[in-house]
Amino acid sequence: MLDLTPKTVKERSALRVNPCKTCQPVGAMYAALGVKGCMPHSHGSQGCCSYHRTVLSRHFKEPAIASSSSFTEGASVFGGRSNISTAAKNIFDMYDPDIIAVHTTCLSETIGDDLGSYIMDMDIPEGKIVVHANTPSYVGSHINGFFNMMMGFMNYLTKKTGTNNGKTAVFPGWVNPGDIRELKRIAGLMNVPTTFFPDQSGVLDAPMTGKYDMYPEGGTTAEEIQGLGDSEGVIALGEIIGAEPAELLKKKWKTPYTLLPMPVGVTYTDQYVLALRRQSKTEVPAELEAERGRLVDLLLDSHQYTYQKNVAIFGDPDVVIGLTSFALEMGMTPKYVITGTPKGEFTRRIEALFAKYGVTGCTAKANADLFELHQWIKNEPVDLLIGSTYGKQIARSEDIPFLRAGFPVLDRYGGPLQPIVGYAGAIRLVEQITNVLLDRFDRDVSDEDFEIVL
Repeated sequence: MLDLTPKTVKERSALRVNPCKTCQPVGAMYAALGVKGCMPHSHGSQGCCSYHRTVLSRHFKEPAIASSSSFTEGASVFGGRSNISTAAKNIFDMYDPDIIAVHTTCLSETIGDDLGSYIMDMDIPEGKIVVHANTPSYVGSHINGFFNMMMGFMNYLTKKTGTNNGKTAVFPGWVNPGDIRELKRIAGLMNVPTTFFPDQSGVLDAPMTGKYDMYPEGGTTAEEIQGLGDSEGVIALGEIIGAEPAELLKKKWKTPYTLLPMPVGVTYTDQYVLALRRQSKTEVPAELEAERGRLVDLLLDSHQYTYQKNVAIFGDPDVVIGLTSFALEMGMTPKYVITGTPKGEFTRRIEALFAKYGVTGCTAKANADLFELHQWIKNEPVDLLIGSTYGKQIARSEDIPFLRAGFPVLDRYGGPLQPIVGYAGAIRLVEQITNVLLDRFDRDVSDEDFEIVL
């Protein structure tokens, strides 16, 4: 498995091998699925749409609905106006969504389809909505597609009436439904009325009822997106994924925002709780303080097994920043930290964490790939690898304990239902990290040191 990966590292500017990302339309599709009654629509070929749906369905173990403009050679030459107009009519007639959220693909972007004008000319049924976002696959990553689709919804729907709606908007970023539930629970304990946008909880973790519902009960409503301009403020989680949507809301509708790192671990969850406290102007409830105390106690209990362990972390930028911060809180050394998303801010954030905790000899890189990560590990091995399923070949090849976290996790079950954010999510992470290291210790230890109690 990957036996031919060489140890000699050569700088590559134009080639990615085993990329640490996927394309923009995947992110756009996931963002659209977080809106109630919404049908994501891929303006391109059927093959693109099928791939994007497959990635999401394999991660969430749920059907990811989406439709396609079904480009053929004719549309590729003459443009996709006819395709999208016919598609919109058929979708409303057959599937009856409240909203169609159109995102572009490589093909429609390359030929220059003007979706804004196409939508203006459509005969949209009364009470129905069509929005769009430009998401070229050859630029950025699925993270860019996610926040571009968020901004597409806001550009079409958000208004400012001048009457404060008394709610705080929370942009949770690219996280699992279980994470959104935990973030909502914390906001509820802090007595902060919120609008989460987008909100995939109740959509991609909808309960089994014995009856298929194309549009489950979850998701942010169109009315809630319209009301974002009247919010008291915005808490945008994820300094990479949340910055542009929050800035758009501030520029167009004068809504103030607080940009925070993804609340993974003690410090970053503290920041989220304190931001909510500023909104509610109330004290932090005893329940949250007790959760934090249990997390700190567990960190102390497990410290002897995690201290100075070298870890390599890869995946989506904001999740990786959060995991890196938490690894440092656990006394670990994040030897290699990469993301496939081309954002220089990622490297600056990680290097600031290295400086804060005084760790040296560590590497952070954006727009990187897993081939390069594997080469680094071949030269200087690590004790633990954390990231998506695509790291399993490296873990097997180099015989490294591996913890799956982030997106996508294709070969394990239950992850999307469980949080890694908040104090409760951090407790789960400590358990997983410590136990995977102890499993390796038990596997490798000599018979005389194979103990029942560690």
